[in-house]
Amino acid sequence: MSGLSLAIPSKGRLQEQTRDYFAARGLSIEIDGRGYRARIAAAPGVDVRLISASEIARALRAGEVHLGVTGADVLNEADPGLARTFSLAPLGFGRADLVLAAPACWLDVVTVADFAEVCADQRARTGARARIATKYPRLARRFLEAQGVGDYRLVESLGATEGAPAAGAADAIIDITTTGATLSANGLRIVEGGVILRSEALLAASRAADWDEGKHAALTALLGALGLDGPAEAFRAACTGGAPAPPA
Repeated sequence: MSGLSLAIPSKGRLQEQTRDYFAARGLSIEIDGRGYRARIAAAPGVDVRLISASEIARALRAGEVHLGVTGADVLNEADPGLARTFSLAPLGFGRADLVLAAPACWLDVVTVADFAEVCADQRARTGARARIATKYPRLARRFLEAQGVGDYRLVESLGATEGAPAAGAADAIIDITTTGATLSANGLRIVEGGVILRSEALLAASRAADWDEGKHAALTALLGALGLDGPAEAFRAACTGGAPAPPA
C-alpha cells in the first residue's frame, strides 16, 4: 500500500468532470451511495478522499494530501507563487477567467488605467476608497498593485460576488467568469486588460506532504495510467533539487 492520497471534489460539476476524466483513461472512481467514501479499483494503492472543492487547495498547501484536483484560481490564491504545491497537469475542464469587472454605466472606464483614475478621483472627492468585492484577496491585491491601482479596499465576498455592486456592497468586483453572461446580467463588464488569470482544473501535488520512494513510484504509476508521463519526474526534481517548502 503506497498511502498516496488523492483529493477530489466531494460534489458538483467539478466532481463529475473529474470522474469522467479518470474513467476515460481506465481509472473509474467509485463512490459509495452516501457519497462519503471513494476508491479507484484499478489503483488500490491510492487513497481517494472526498473534500469540498474550496478546501482541496488548502489541504494541498498544508500537506494533508499528496494530490488533488482543484482550480488554478483557488490553488494560486491558497499558495501564491506555488511555493508549497506543484501543478502536474491541466485537465482541460473547469475553465474560467478571474477578472476585474466594473459597472457598465462607468462609461469612462475602459482600461485598467481608467479604473485606477476613477479610484483616485473618488478618493480625492469623497475621501473614500473604491470598494472591490472578491473571494481572491491575494490574487486581487497582487494584480492591482502590479497595475498601479491604488485608493481601493478589498471587501470580502461571502455570497454571489457579481451582485455586490447592485446591492451597494461594493463598487467593482474581482471574480471568476466563464461566459461573462452573469456579469452582464448584473450590469457589469470586464475591464480591458483586467483578465487576471485564465483558470482551469489542475491535477496538483503537495510539496509539503510526506513523500518517499514508494509514494513517488505510486505517483509515476498513476500519472502513467493517465497518460501523463513527464510530470512525475519534474515533480521529483522539484522536491529534491528545489528549495524546501516554506512553513505553512
